[in-house]
Amino acid sequence: MSKVTVGKKVPNFKVAATSGETVSLSDLKGSNVVLYFYPKDDTPGCTLEGQNFRDSIRKFQAQKTKIFGVSRDSLKSHEKFKEAQCFPFELLSDEDEKLCTLFDVIKEKNMYGKKVMGIERSTFLIDAEGVLREEWRKVGVEGHADEVLEAVKEL
Repeated sequence: MSKVTVGKKVPNFKVAATSGETVSLSDLKGSNVVLYFYPKDDTPGCTLEGQNFRDSIRKFQAQKTKIFGVSRDSLKSHEKFKEAQCFPFELLSDEDEKLCTLFDVIKEKNMYGKKVMGIERSTFLIDAEGVLREEWRKVGVEGHADEVLEAVKEL
């Protein structure tokens, strides 16, 4: 499967989600989609990022935009994280890294002096027709949800 490119249609994907759902891009046609990839459930930066999207959910919904958080964590881990943080959106479990590979977010990182492969915090905005409109890589959490919301408003 080739990687995504801004301005081009995103290939359809199916991913297991919290609440027992399976999310596929084809089922989301007609809505804008924000996919935010984060390294790990229940870590400080990932928690804050999710909280920022949570706190802006009504503004995104007003723009006909659905939000999904994506990491390699299990559905069980996602369910606990979602419940603890009261996230009003689904978390997608990409344990096999197919979605991470499609969006090219697995990068070499330095953890406590060791090189490891992990998710580089990244966000992607897909329009209602399934076209990738914007991508943010090496995301800083502070103010990011607001920046994504502004991009959604410009669609």
